[in-house]
Amino acid sequence: MSTLENEIVPAKLAASGRSPGDGLILRLVRTASSVRLGVTLLCLLGLACLIGMLVMQQNVDGFENYYASLTPAQRTVYDKLGFFNIYYVWYFNALLALLSINIILASIDRFPKTWRLFMSKPQITVPKRWLADQPFSASFELDSGNQGLREIVLGRLKECGWQRTHSTEKNGITYLFGESGVWNRFGAYPVHVSLLTIFLGGFLTAQLGTTGNLPLAPGESSDLIRETVVDLDRVSEVTKKLPFEVTFTDIEQKLIKDSGSLAAGNTLDWITRFTINDGGEVHHALAQMNRPYDYRGYRFFQASFTPVGRARSITVDVVPDGGSQAERLKIDRNGAATLLDGTLVRFSEFRGNFRIGPENPNEDTSNYPNPAAVLQVVPPGETVQTAYAFGPEMANIPAARKPVGGYTYSLVNFEKVSDRHVLSVQRDPGSNVVYVGFAGLFLTLVAVFMFSHQRVWVAIEDAGDDGVRVTAAGNVNRNSSAFEQKFNRFVDDLRSLGTKD
Repeated sequence: MSTLENEIVPAKLAASGRSPGDGLILRLVRTASSVRLGVTLLCLLGLACLIGMLVMQQNVDGFENYYASLTPAQRTVYDKLGFFNIYYVWYFNALLALLSINIILASIDRFPKTWRLFMSKPQITVPKRWLADQPFSASFELDSGNQGLREIVLGRLKECGWQRTHSTEKNGITYLFGESGVWNRFGAYPVHVSLLTIFLGGFLTAQLGTTGNLPLAPGESSDLIRETVVDLDRVSEVTKKLPFEVTFTDIEQKLIKDSGSLAAGNTLDWITRFTINDGGEVHHALAQMNRPYDYRGYRFFQASFTPVGRARSITVDVVPDGGSQAERLKIDRNGAATLLDGTLVRFSEFRGNFRIGPENPNEDTSNYPNPAAVLQVVPPGETVQTAYAFGPEMANIPAARKPVGGYTYSLVNFEKVSDRHVLSVQRDPGSNVVYVGFAGLFLTLVAVFMFSHQRVWVAIEDAGDDGVRVTAAGNVNRNSSAFEQKFNRFVDDLRSLGTKD
């Protein structure tokens, strides 16, 4: 019984070896619950995780380049062994399942024995030779004139912190027993529960989790997310449906230098404001770079943006055709403003690199090489007319000086923002379960290793010549140095009751 340190175990509990009458099922169960098998499975799982760190997984950015850098032989071997997607391969899940079964069976097999040995039937009457063989022991004689020695020793045991005490007599010997921290012997079982909780959380995430991207511009709505699936050198896109509809109401980008581009290196934060329409109920939400939004088990992360330059708001100088004083208007995206004479000016469109004709949707205009705003002008009682507001670089071209609705327009300033933001939508039903498991594992390990199970036996017997012989012994499952000092103080305290000359 190597798992029980320095124990006197009844023969009926010690008979755990294989007997001729053992059936096949019993032997299989015994093997499945063995510590050796559990350690082997843990080592194999650790090896699989190491492979997962050394071999880039196919769902990681940059896998295409990594895969192309491998030799044909490496690609074939890694693919056959499932190394490119090892956390989802069948043998990894099989190892987790076997380890979970091993933990459960080991707990079921060992808990009743541990409970009997340490809680319901602690070993109090033990052979004197066994006491002498303990790591900490002492034997001395006291004068028999110490009345109430049994109560005195029990009191000293409690004073030293060994509050759980027992006393009994056998063969003329009085046995006194004290212990503390007996719960420490059961620390393995909360560890087992925590590990199983972590495994369960990982299983829920792998089987029920959802991940995808949601790219939208302000005013657009969707209940679909798109996930890029990489299968070695094949890339495909999978569309998944959300149980609610998401509408982007506003996107904002805070820049380090307002004169710079929309590049990530010039960005302090991306802000996405959106609404969630869930069965007619509308919820307002906000997602930032370091501030995800959670709703019904779904988490919205700020993931990326499209490198197409737009404007969240513009500031325009409107000059009457006669050349009098200009009116300055600040117009938000898709907004409008009214001039003093009642002319309506609507912010219709913004381009980071303006050209006459259709815009190239694949062009990177995040550095705004030629910004311009497209306006819709509605003079009182007239139809809609299109006007352009250019920056100083193009202020003298004919299109910029051409009056529209009796005014010319110039772009004074604008708040930079991309065409659309991309939110990463993740449903991870096992995340909270995993957090609970890791928290339980941490607290249990701290408690188990910071405290110890301490036990002390005292045997009192008649030594003749008006004296009694006291044999004290103790053991501890960890932190022996601290226990040794405590045990020595206890023995010295007993000796001070009056040793026999």
